Amino acid sequence: MTTTLFTDAHKVDADGEVDGFWMLVDGDVIVATGASVPGSRAVAEAGGGADATRASSTTSGAPDGPTAGGAVPPPADVTVDLAGATLTPGLIDLHTHGGGGHAFDGDAADLDAGLALHRRHGTTRSLLSLVANPVPVLSRTLGLIGDLMARDPLVLGAHLEGPFLAPDRRGAHAPHFLLEPEPATVQALLDAGDGIVRQVTIAPELPGGLDAIDRLVTAGVVAAVGHTDADFDTARAAFDRGATLVTHAFNAMNGIHHRDPGPLVAAVGDERVTIELILDGVHVHPGVASLVLRSAPRRVALITDAMAAAGASDGDYRIGELAVTVDHGVAVLTGTSTIAGSTLTQDAALRIAIAHAGLSPVDAVAALTLVPAHVLGLDAAPGTGAGPGTEAGPGTEAGPGTAIGSGTGTGTGTGTGRIATGTAAVTTPPSFGRLAPGHVADAVAWHADWTVARVWAAGRELPRP
Repeated sequence: MTTTLFTDAHKVDADGEVDGFWMLVDGDVIVATGASVPGSRAVAEAGGGADATRASSTTSGAPDGPTAGGAVPPPADVTVDLAGATLTPGLIDLHTHGGGGHAFDGDAADLDAGLALHRRHGTTRSLLSLVANPVPVLSRTLGLIGDLMARDPLVLGAHLEGPFLAPDRRGAHAPHFLLEPEPATVQALLDAGDGIVRQVTIAPELPGGLDAIDRLVTAGVVAAVGHTDADFDTARAAFDRGATLVTHAFNAMNGIHHRDPGPLVAAVGDERVTIELILDGVHVHPGVASLVLRSAPRRVALITDAMAAAGASDGDYRIGELAVTVDHGVAVLTGTSTIAGSTLTQDAALRIAIAHAGLSPVDAVAALTLVPAHVLGLDAAPGTGAGPGTEAGPGTEAGPGTAIGSGTGTGTGTGTGRIATGTAAVTTPPSFGRLAPGHVADAVAWHADWTVARVWAAGRELPRP
């Protein structure tokens, strides 16, 4: 397995910032990290338990020693000198419908081309989102996505945004394809997308909606409340049944009223729930976005909800069978003012988060990496780095060097790394969302203006922007 050493980076991830950062990659897994610059800034541990992954970041005032993290990086087969550039984990998009002129409900070539566009903008792992369509059509598309996953481990699965949506909150979904979440229909889609469907948006107030959430959760699928007329109490009931996500906050749902708080207030008040946010300056005003980001720290996942026009020109497009007009980068259903997805890429969302929503680079990066990884259960438990048996935990990168034992990196992009633990070796899946030992080697190097310079996924460099 080829080893690659990344040197002289300014690391920014959910655990903080580190100057002079180095990272050793064996195959597709990070096996050691350190820093050769004294006084690097690193985030202090937020404490044990799952909540630590969501704690608001703070910097440690204690300077590191002159050899903090290991002043001399280990040898490697290949060295990548980043010359002080910022390095972050690869970005994770939970909600995207296409890009580069291609929709994810098209053919295999459309899937490849749309993903290539987003990868040039720093997205290394994606859930492919599908709008409402007849069940046989959705089943065929899920089959295409399953075939893609078999040859492209950077695809994490599918997100069914339809068909279980409130008719009056359907947005850019064809009304005649909407369905109530009857048990047989839910099961048919789960069967068609066995191991492929990772996330389903559902309006919990629909007949059978709460029972459908039970079924989704039992199947290991993330249930997301969205495109809904649910009030505060119904949303809380959905969260109590196991829904852990809100689909694109504020859009296609009741807003916040002081006597009728709606689903978003229920979500903000529930530590179990993560909130999707489209931070493009169109779907949600940056001031409102900032309010949500401050109210639910480390529980907001920045998504694109991108449609085919992302990274492409203005003009006429389609979402499912609905006509869409894109003008100055804003997509609406043709002849209406109804927003129809976005033309956003995740690197642009990162720039907006820092420049207009008031997030620090650490928290902005977390909203595009560790937070979405947490939604899918792909983040490591705090204090364990890559999971059981490893020595690396959050906030340790600037400490006295962290590593996992020899024999790591034997998996594929989302596969398995072999982690040495004393005299025994255990097999544990790599984690996502941090530049730390035991995590998948997805990384993005950035120019000073937060535009993408280079992208690596599963330890391999992708075509440059």
